Amino acid sequence: MTACGRTRREILWQTGAGFTGLALTALLSEDGFFNKIARADEPAPFEDPLAPKAPHFAPKAKNVIFLFMYGGPSQVDLFDPKPILNQKNGQTIELEVRKGAVSKATLLGSPFSFKKYGQSGLDVSELYANLGGCADDLTVIRSMYADSFAHGSAMIQMNTGSIFQGKPCLGSWATYGLGTTNQNLPAFVVMLDPRGGPIGGPPNWGAGYMPATFQGTQFRTAGDPILNLSPLEPVTRIEQRHQLDYLGKLNAEHQASRPHETELAARIASYELAYRMQAHAPEAVDTSSESDETKSLYGLDDEKCADFGRKCLMARRLVERGVRFVQVYSGGGHLDENWDAHGGIEKNHRLHCAETDKPMAGLLIDLKRRGLLDDTLVVWCGEFGRMPTSQNGTGRDHNPKGFTAWLAGGGSKGGTTYGTTDELGYAAAEKPVHVNDLHATILHLLGFDHTRLTYFHGGREQRLTDVAGKIVRDIIA
Repeated sequence: MTACGRTRREILWQTGAGFTGLALTALLSEDGFFNKIARADEPAPFEDPLAPKAPHFAPKAKNVIFLFMYGGPSQVDLFDPKPILNQKNGQTIELEVRKGAVSKATLLGSPFSFKKYGQSGLDVSELYANLGGCADDLTVIRSMYADSFAHGSAMIQMNTGSIFQGKPCLGSWATYGLGTTNQNLPAFVVMLDPRGGPIGGPPNWGAGYMPATFQGTQFRTAGDPILNLSPLEPVTRIEQRHQLDYLGKLNAEHQASRPHETELAARIASYELAYRMQAHAPEAVDTSSESDETKSLYGLDDEKCADFGRKCLMARRLVERGVRFVQVYSGGGHLDENWDAHGGIEKNHRLHCAETDKPMAGLLIDLKRRGLLDDTLVVWCGEFGRMPTSQNGTGRDHNPKGFTAWLAGGGSKGGTTYGTTDELGYAAAEKPVHVNDLHATILHLLGFDHTRLTYFHGGREQRLTDVAGKIVRDIIA
């Protein structure tokens, strides 16, 4: 008890929640702490959250195609040749193979040869010979690093910037910031590998604490692009239009007594989008109208790469029609069904490179000849790389300490390599680039200051890069 007859807790409660709290409330309101203000009249009209918006400054890229190699492609076998690693093949070394776990391991040289391509002389593995032909369009970052050795948290970080679930992904931030120029298709489309989705599932393309409007929409490569897109029973477009008009009338009457429920207005708008998508989505992903030459360019005539090639071709058709962000996954399921080469690097990477090499080269060539590569940013990476040491004799374990990503188009500086790993390809050495730095750079190319693209949640302005992130200006054209 205090001298005034009150406990300290009572005094704090009365001063904090009583009259003096009004001043605090006013100050917090002026600072934008309360993002929703209750009003008794003049309800804010519903605004389409996906309407086109202006970025902070003139963008170099308007669309993104993100090619995600799920499982972890090996940097030392694809884009980061290490002669010293090959010389020391079979020698024993101590290194961190899991967080905080240092152990002895045997060095494993690459079984693949490298060749210099283009005027830039970019080193590319024999596994990516077709992609090597696009060397002068590639910006290869050899000094990527991340924070997790585990697929789940590493996947979430590469997509959302955080190793914890619940955050909006890069595609959600892009559509939140820019909206979309095509109101007949989703702003953000995801296409998965037929062998299954990545570990962690939908949170990898989810909107987190943002409205669900900004999450990715899964498209299929055969049949209707979206499940349940077509009516179960034969219904003409005119009949369906009449049904929606009547439903809209009933919904409008229902909403009239609930003017502040913007979620209801958004749901009504979603019915209209679904109706428009029935007409436009099948056409957008129908590759039958493409020439035989184009289909062959993407590898649709080759069983090994036809599925991934079809997704890459669909990605081009989608960005051509104004879809803001397209993410295409290579690899699904477990172990050799994705890039997780624990059992053998040669067998695993020959399989997945054969599936992706021709389609990715075809995508870059096609975008370029159509004038789309100038403002379409193509991103390639996995959730991490692989160790320079052997596992199970011929495999490689996970490695977030040093790996490779590449960009093409969209204002990136083609024919460029940036940063290095050490002589064994184990850890980022010169000019390290964290996942947050990669995200900051992508947002910059889209016209955003990553520190100003924010969303109020949990009492503060959240952002994709949280409190980190540096723009890698040397790779910007």
